[in-house]
Amino acid sequence: MVEVEINDDTVTVNVLGGHRLLALRQQVVIDRAAITEIVTAEVDLRPPWVRAPGTFIPGVIAAGVYRGKGRKEFWDTTFGGSAVRIDLDGPDFTRLVVDVDDLDAVLNALTAEAA
Repeated sequence: MVEVEINDDTVTVNVLGGHRLLALRQQVVIDRAAITEIVTAEVDLRPPWVRAPGTFIPGVIAAGVYRGKGRKEFWDTTFGGSAVRIDLDGPDFTRLVVDVDDLDAVLNALTAEAA
């Protein structure tokens, strides 16, 4: 689970609890201008093949940084249907997929900020 903070020009995703150990990361900071799409993550969506560093247990959890052809993604999800997918056009990451406490509130806040 993560906490999303929206500031003037950045979005900070703070990794909470034991997921910090699984994701090997405390937070991800992205530029608001780099956001290209914000949607509910598809339940059958899976991370790229190369995990570096992080944790992956099929169907249970994906936490950490994942890489694929031209992609670098941060994941922290238990595949329970409460994840948001944020596609990016930035230098650090191309996508974030993270579980949030209140999916609708986060989607509305990020969509309003991106508009």
